[in-house]
Amino acid sequence: MGKVTGFMEYTRLHEAAEKPQERLKHWREFVGHLSDQDAGTQGARCMDCGTPFCMSGCPINNIIPDWNDLVFRQDWQRAIDTLHSTNNFPEFTGRVCPAPCEAACTLNINNDPVGIKSIEHAIIDKAWESGWVKPQPAAAKTGKRVAVIGSGPAGLACAQQLARAGHDVVVFEKADRVGGLLRYGIPDFKMEKHLIDRRTEQMRAEGVEFRTGQHVGKDIAMKKIVDEFDAVVMSGGAEQPRDLPVPGRELAGVHFAMDFLPQQNKVVAGDKIDGQLKATGKHVIVIGGGDTGSDCVGTSNRHGAASVTQFELLPQPPEKENKPMVWPYWPVKLRTSSSHEEGCQRDWSVATKRFEGKNGKVEKLVAARVEWKDGKMQEVPGSEFTLKADLVLLAMGFVGPVPTGLLEQAGVEKDSRGNVKADTENYRTSVAKVFAAGDMRRGQSLVVWAIREGRQCARAVDEFLTGSSELPR
Repeated sequence: MGKVTGFMEYTRLHEAAEKPQERLKHWREFVGHLSDQDAGTQGARCMDCGTPFCMSGCPINNIIPDWNDLVFRQDWQRAIDTLHSTNNFPEFTGRVCPAPCEAACTLNINNDPVGIKSIEHAIIDKAWESGWVKPQPAAAKTGKRVAVIGSGPAGLACAQQLARAGHDVVVFEKADRVGGLLRYGIPDFKMEKHLIDRRTEQMRAEGVEFRTGQHVGKDIAMKKIVDEFDAVVMSGGAEQPRDLPVPGRELAGVHFAMDFLPQQNKVVAGDKIDGQLKATGKHVIVIGGGDTGSDCVGTSNRHGAASVTQFELLPQPPEKENKPMVWPYWPVKLRTSSSHEEGCQRDWSVATKRFEGKNGKVEKLVAARVEWKDGKMQEVPGSEFTLKADLVLLAMGFVGPVPTGLLEQAGVEKDSRGNVKADTENYRTSVAKVFAAGDMRRGQSLVVWAIREGRQCARAVDEFLTGSSELPR
């Protein structure tokens, strides 16, 4: 490493962010990237640790020590080349990835880990600003045609890799814009959508064709796709939300998070939504303590909610993990997101019992405290309580891909959880020349896992079509 004692000399640097009272006034990103000098100083903290656990902690095996060192030396062009060698879209992961690489950082055993995510963010932003990110069209075409169904991170990564291998790739997207949950699940204040647009322009220049408003399994039959293409990749995501079947669920004002979040993304993009779900002046309750619930909190606060309360069924995790016990694995600990900092009442070990209201509209939520014994949940006697609720958002995760439409028509075998069955070696489904990758195959997961699966699936498709592949896994 360029600075072998850097981890002893420098502290972890955090990216600058707007104060909550200011960022609540707009929908733009509010976290800036590190300056060249600060990123270099952060890169100097990377240890000559011998075994870089950060790379194994990263699902796409980013070559983190190398680009940390290159940034320390201010060799930014080699840094972006190294980063792009494993990650098609570092501007996505540099913003929304929870950074399992940092949890696995050797320095994290007894110190603050290297700010790997902030360095990644700085590298890709500088690369775009400097004009170093250019189309990489294939030198020769194979004459093979591949359909990619779904334009989330798995589909985009798969499509870009296949296009660079010389195949003619068509991406089918049911929504009116490309991006999947990157576009219509993640709020603009976490990731602005021009980042997707400029990547898709690069991909178009590389030969990828995008067909939006094409819902395979509804607008167009899956059989037609299979008949017209040499290979088909199913990367439609896991969009079936987990429901809450309690009395009063049918009341107006009780909605899935994904009924709420995409509407605001569309409005920010300039669309007009008749009857948009808004939290303005309402008492909002978010059920579910994960990232989607956090996004609901941030969106509700920007709408001007009267109050925002977030429930989690599980107990409150510890504020700090027991590092000697859990390192280098992802720790369970209390995580406070930027949306929580903007204003939210959080509560744990809470189970919703019913919703109540008048004239068909929700007015309150009745819940109770629970305790966990021997892995089983029990209601605490006498703990029932009531909260005012004008808008309830269900953000309890996703159970798998939508079982109707595409999956029905495809006729593919499913695993025990309802996901498309395919292994991680060849990504093939039970149907000839049909492959599956991303959340549709593995279940609800992270953007970085989707990119990994898309890249690996692309190699498998390339091998299937040509007999061999030079694409990396």
